[in-house]
Amino acid sequence: MVEDVVRLPLHDRHAAAGARFVPFAGHEMPISYTRIIEEHHAVRRQVGLFDVSHMGEIRVVGPRAVEVVNGLISHDIRTTACGQARYAVMCHPDGGIVDDLIAYKISDEEIFICVNASNKAKDFAFMKAHATEGAELIDESAAWAQLALQGPKAEAVLSRVTEIDLSQMGYYHFAQGAVAGVGCLVARTGYTGEDGFEVYIPVGGAEAVFDAIVAAGAPDGLALCGLGCRDTLRLEARLALYGQDLSDDINPFEAGLAWVVKLDKPEDFVGRAALERIKAEGVKRRLRGFILKEKGVPRAHCPIMAGEEQVGELTSGTWSPTLEVGIGLGYVDVSQSDARELDVSIRDRRIAAEVTLKPFYKRP
Repeated sequence: MVEDVVRLPLHDRHAAAGARFVPFAGHEMPISYTRIIEEHHAVRRQVGLFDVSHMGEIRVVGPRAVEVVNGLISHDIRTTACGQARYAVMCHPDGGIVDDLIAYKISDEEIFICVNASNKAKDFAFMKAHATEGAELIDESAAWAQLALQGPKAEAVLSRVTEIDLSQMGYYHFAQGAVAGVGCLVARTGYTGEDGFEVYIPVGGAEAVFDAIVAAGAPDGLALCGLGCRDTLRLEARLALYGQDLSDDINPFEAGLAWVVKLDKPEDFVGRAALERIKAEGVKRRLRGFILKEKGVPRAHCPIMAGEEQVGELTSGTWSPTLEVGIGLGYVDVSQSDARELDVSIRDRRIAAEVTLKPFYKRP
C-alpha cells in the first residue's frame, strides 16, 4: 500500500474479488475488478455495487440545526421535509465553490451531510469557521462505511436484505432501518444516472451488509464496480466532479447550478452577497457538454476552439461506453455559450463537437 493512503474497511473483500487499486483522495480505492466497460454496462443494464466509504460524513445536531446549515449551504433546508435530501453547494465569500454535497434532513434538530472525500478536512474546517451558534458539528467520517447499489435492478436486490419499503421511497428521499440486520441510513440517491441507493453503514457492520448485498444480487448478475466506471457513468449523466468540473475558482452560476442557489431564503449564507452580485452582472464563462462528431477520446484540459481562437477547455472527457462516442464537459467564454458546434483539440487534431446543455445519457 502507498504510504499515507488509508485502506477502506472492506479492503480485504475487494482484494479477494480481484480488485485493482489506485490511490484516490487519500484512500486506496478499487478502480476495477474486471474490465471497466463490463462494469459500466452492468450498471446500465443490471446492477452494480460500489464501495464509496472514502466519502465524508458530518452531522449537525442542535435546536438551531436548520438555521446553522442554512447559513453554510446554498439550498434551503427549511423547506426540506424530514426524510428528504438536498443537493447543494458551499461557497467561499467570493462565490467560489468550497464543495458540493448532499444534506439529509433527519429532523429539525439533526442534519446528516455527505461531502466529497478529497474535501473532508477542508469542509469540516470551513463549516466550523463559519457556523453560527445553536448546533454542534461532528465529523463522523471515520465511523461510516458507504455502499452505492446502482442500476435498474437495484431496488429488487436491496429489498431482499432490508426491512425498509423501498417501493415507497422517492428520489432524493431516505429512511433509517436494518439492512442485513445492521442499522443503516438508506437513500435513493447516486452518481451514475441510474436508479439506485446509497447505504450508510456503521463501520462495524460493513462486512455483513456487503456480503448480504453481494449474495442477494447474484441472481441478477450484480457486478462489483470501481472508480473507473463510476467516472464514465457519472459523465454520461452529466454529473459534475469536484476538483475537475467544480472548484474553489468556479461559482455555481458558471457551473449551471443556479437551481441549488436559494438567494431568497431567510438566512444569510456564506457567499450570498457575492452570488447576488454575480447573478446581477452575469458570468464570463459557462459549463457546456460536448459530443464529438468523429472518433476520438477527449480528456480534461483539451482546448475548445472557435475558428482559430481558444474559447475554453474541457474539464472532463471520456469515451462513452453506452453511446459509443467521445463526450466531455468544459467551460467556454460566455460569448460562445449559445454555440451549437465548436471544435475540441485532441493532440493537435481538431474534431467538431455538438454543444449541449443536456445529459449525454438519460435512463429510460
